[in-house]
Amino acid sequence: MLLSNMDFLATASGGVARLRELILTLAVQGKLMPQDSADESASELLKKIRAEKDRLIAEGKIKRDKPLAAIPEEEKPFELPVGWARVRLGSVLSLEYGSSLPEKERLPGSIPVYGSNGIVGSHTSALVNEPSLIVGRKGSVGAINISLVPFWPIDTSYFVTPPKGIELLFAFHLLRSLGLAKHDKATAIPGINRNDVYAEIVGLPPLAEQSRIVTRVEELMRLCDALEAKGRLEATQHAQLVSTLLGTLTASSTPEELADHWQRVAQHFDLLLDRPEAIDALEQTLLQLAVSGLLVPQDPTDEPASELLKTIRAEKGKLIAEGKIKRDKPLLPIAEKEQPFALPQGWNWVRLGEIVLVSSGVTLGRKTVIPSPISLPYLRVANVQRWHLNLTSMKELVIDTSELDRFQLVKGDLLITEGGDWDKVGRTAIWRDELPTCVHQNHVFKVRGTSDQWNPVWAEMYLNSAIARTYFALSAKQTTNLASINMTQLKDCTFPLPPLAEQSRIVTRVTELRRLCADLRQRLSAAQTTQSHLAQALAESVTSI
Repeated sequence: MLLSNMDFLATASGGVARLRELILTLAVQGKLMPQDSADESASELLKKIRAEKDRLIAEGKIKRDKPLAAIPEEEKPFELPVGWARVRLGSVLSLEYGSSLPEKERLPGSIPVYGSNGIVGSHTSALVNEPSLIVGRKGSVGAINISLVPFWPIDTSYFVTPPKGIELLFAFHLLRSLGLAKHDKATAIPGINRNDVYAEIVGLPPLAEQSRIVTRVEELMRLCDALEAKGRLEATQHAQLVSTLLGTLTASSTPEELADHWQRVAQHFDLLLDRPEAIDALEQTLLQLAVSGLLVPQDPTDEPASELLKTIRAEKGKLIAEGKIKRDKPLLPIAEKEQPFALPQGWNWVRLGEIVLVSSGVTLGRKTVIPSPISLPYLRVANVQRWHLNLTSMKELVIDTSELDRFQLVKGDLLITEGGDWDKVGRTAIWRDELPTCVHQNHVFKVRGTSDQWNPVWAEMYLNSAIARTYFALSAKQTTNLASINMTQLKDCTFPLPPLAEQSRIVTRVTELRRLCADLRQRLSAAQTTQSHLAQALAESVTSI
């Protein structure tokens, strides 16, 4: 049953990892291989292990452990195969402490030094000379490594040298099957107590069967490796196909050419949209087509953007004359090299600062006296995501009542993030009066139109597109892992201005298509959930045999 369904199990969400866990579970429960009545029983093997342990204790080579509790009937989670023995782990395996060996004390040599999750250096001498396991004690709790050569385990790890009668690789698979990370005490530094590990109840097979189990597990793990490699290859090939087909759409120069290319893409929809990342890529492609003017046809009867620009400039000039806003420094003309694509008929390139008001928010930690304080919720960078606001963790600040007009958000305002890590630069969302009164901090820019000749949804769409994100990435001030833009760079952003009527048509179409993408994601998620449930049911049916 397991072999005939491995492909199905492997392609479920997290499938190969779960398949590996299933193989180990079946192995340590004796369900992976048939038993051989000719094998010496584990009870006899257990007597030999205990006799050897008593001898070592008598010779003073090891200390006697505290007695382990008997195994009550209700703690027997699976039926033992014939010839097996049920024991607590501590009765057959000992976890010994590693020894401190700071890096400055290590001498150049070929002996591997193990930490909690693998080799961390080398040294001239070994602490352990026998093939053994290394178990993460602190840090990478429960991680298990194996060394077939002499080694030095440091004090963040335990080492396990199995006694005669327990194969090293069987002990390796047995410990892996237990998921020892569950014993993490969840302190500031993760760690496990070996007494908790010793209390684990396990099945001990005859020695000959241990060897057969190890051979079978290794075969099946190699098959898992192959399935994993196949999955990576398929994912790479799928990503290349998606990139190629969607690339033909963005390479279109006219709506007619786009329609031809779209027909080619539509023929492969089932193949294209069977992964979440493909739907994400499709959505970004649709967005890029939209802001480039290729998603909806132009209407020659629309008032051209040049007339819209005159209206916006006139309104802005009126506000300056009335003293309601200040005159900005003149913005430089847009050079041809700054134009990321050729505009459709009736569109204009402008700088964002020409058509909107850009303002900064409240600076936190101000020392000035506040005569008439008022405490209000405010937006931080973390609250402003692409396309939406996350208001689940709002904080409050105090401003003077006289500053409310300056910093308060008004329905339709665009919020644009100054920076942080790379994904945070230029993230844009619209304020839709989600709270009665709210302000914004100085790391979130506020962009507001000067008249009703302004469509903030179109602006949000463009500023979240790959084209604008490229501008922000190239303009941003860069540090090691952070980036930011200033107000001047935001105002300088080249911005495509379509006729107002066309902006509305594009927004309507993109809204419909984004809703379709959301529906596709939901259907795909439901299909993946169903497959995951079926895979889980199949795994449970295999382990229950």
